[in-house]
Amino acid sequence: MAICQSASLAITVNDGQASGAAGSTYYPLDFTNTSSAPCEMYGFPGVSFVTAATGTGLQIGAAAQRSQAFAKVAVRLAPGGTAHAWLKVAVAGNYPATSCHPVMAHWLRIYPPGETAAGYLGHTFDACSSASAPLLTVLPVRSGQGLADSVP
Repeated sequence: MAICQSASLAITVNDGQASGAAGSTYYPLDFTNTSSAPCEMYGFPGVSFVTAATGTGLQIGAAAQRSQAFAKVAVRLAPGGTAHAWLKVAVAGNYPATSCHPVMAHWLRIYPPGETAAGYLGHTFDACSSASAPLLTVLPVRSGQGLADSVP
């Protein structure tokens, strides 16, 4: 089965299903198949803060680390089907300003698993411009929409 490609996915962050934990918030990244053919996702999306919603946007800080706490599974997306991956965003204020270099990030660059073309999503976060203060951790994709009561 074909890998789900960025051009055939609607990617959203559902703030209504976000869930806080000590010093961080989990946001579901929902991937909806907008094509007329099924596709498959397996593994982790690549996620980072960027300065613009195009390939000219520069990365802000460190890219998301992959959580190894959860196994990768193959997720089949029928046309109109949705999968999700949880994005854990640590509070930038957890880091000293001298090591964080705080900034506002207005965009996420998201590479679906196995894909080399990115999707861009407008969302504002407090971020650290220093790569030595990693704020992002991503979990592997799962079937369905991300719901707050299913946060790991």
